[in-house]
Amino acid sequence: MAVSPGLLVVAGSFAAFRLLNRGLERLVPPPPSARRNRWKWRNIWTSLAHSVLSGGGALGQCGPGNPSWPLSLLMASLIPGYFLEDFVDMLCNQKLHQSWELLFHHSVVIVCFGTAVLLHQYVGFALVALLVEINSIFLHLRQILLMANLVHTPCYRLNSIINLGTYVVFRIATLAWMTRWLFLNRENVPLATYTVGTVGMAIMTPMNIILFYRLLRSDFFKSRDCPMWVMEGEAETCLDGMLPVVGSRLKAETGSAVLGDGEPTSPDNWSFSHVILFQGVLNGHK
Repeated sequence: MAVSPGLLVVAGSFAAFRLLNRGLERLVPPPPSARRNRWKWRNIWTSLAHSVLSGGGALGQCGPGNPSWPLSLLMASLIPGYFLEDFVDMLCNQKLHQSWELLFHHSVVIVCFGTAVLLHQYVGFALVALLVEINSIFLHLRQILLMANLVHTPCYRLNSIINLGTYVVFRIATLAWMTRWLFLNRENVPLATYTVGTVGMAIMTPMNIILFYRLLRSDFFKSRDCPMWVMEGEAETCLDGMLPVVGSRLKAETGSAVLGDGEPTSPDNWSFSHVILFQGVLNGHK
């Protein structure tokens, strides 16, 4: 029985991103503030590379002119491989209660893109979905700046503005278009495929609205009236940059907390300063 070329590309994509993840610490050494979370530093740079590749490719294919079918199918086949790699990376390096939201998100993406790859159908729809990765570039850059302790810099502020703008244009608008397309073409899409697409959109849309709210709270409407402090100072935006989380070690006190390298930090380094009880879901990505 012949193996589908799409599955071979998925396997090759998984291996390529895994090798990239392993070599990134030498290519981009972590700064002192990120050395206690080296795997996360590698993970975010791997995600950034994926976002640049997939987002740029999708923009080129969805732009003026006729898209190339082989290239479109190749790009769609790369995505499950990356998300499988990121899934494995989180399973190996994070506790389940810290990463379950992203693992769930990745499972949905793998199923949706895997359907397009296996059936060789709705590849164009999958390419449109990849436009969200243009915004993910700036989500991952935001996380890199956070881990490098460069929050109070012009570079971070500029990235925050671009991040918010691309979020509206390439993430919210893209999801709205995809939802509209599914609704208008519901009679032309097989029930099983329509169900997968509808469930996927029903999951992704609320997750992205929540993330948008958290980004606004974190970067534009920071609250300073809560005496909460982050132990490690590593506010982590996950997901493919999708849902924000914070390191599991948190401390509520009225004094000061320190980073892993002994440097003081403050509530400005994280999003929800009014929330006292944390375990995993907060701002700060993959």
